[in-house]
Amino acid sequence: MHWRALEALYASAPINRLFDSSLAVLGDGRARITFTIDERHFHAAGAAHGTIYFKMLDDAAFYAANTLVSDRFLLTTSFNLHFTRPVKSGKIIAEGRWISGRRRVLVAEANLVDEEGEEIGRGTGTFMRSHIPLSSLPGYRP
Repeated sequence: MHWRALEALYASAPINRLFDSSLAVLGDGRARITFTIDERHFHAAGAAHGTIYFKMLDDAAFYAANTLVSDRFLLTTSFNLHFTRPVKSGKIIAEGRWISGRRRVLVAEANLVDEEGEEIGRGTGTFMRSHIPLSSLPGYRP
C-alpha cells in the first residue's frame, strides 16, 4: 500500500501537472518514471533542457529511496548529474535504484534512456529523512 500511496503522491504534486509523466514503484528500492518530451521542453538549440534531465533523474532516485521509508518524506540534499547525450522528443524512462543507507541518509541512483534504449543521462543523489510525516501530505493515500 505504501508503494501505491507514493504513486498517488507523485501524481498529486502540482509540478507534475506541467509534464506528461507517471511513476511506477517496481519494488523495494526501485522506481520508474515515464515521460514524454516535446518542443515545450526545449532550450534555444532545439533539444530537451537540462532541467528535464534533473527532474526525471531526481524524482526516480527519490522515489526509489522513499520506498524504503514509510513514515517520513525524504528531501534531496545533493544530486550529481551527468548528461550523456541530447534528446529531442519522444518517450523517455528514468529508472531509480536505492544504493545504500536506511536510517537518516539514503543514497540512490537513476539513469535516463530514450525510446531506443540509449542512455541520455545518469545521476546519483543523497536523500535525508525530513520531519514531514508522509501521512500528513494530502496526496499520500495508503
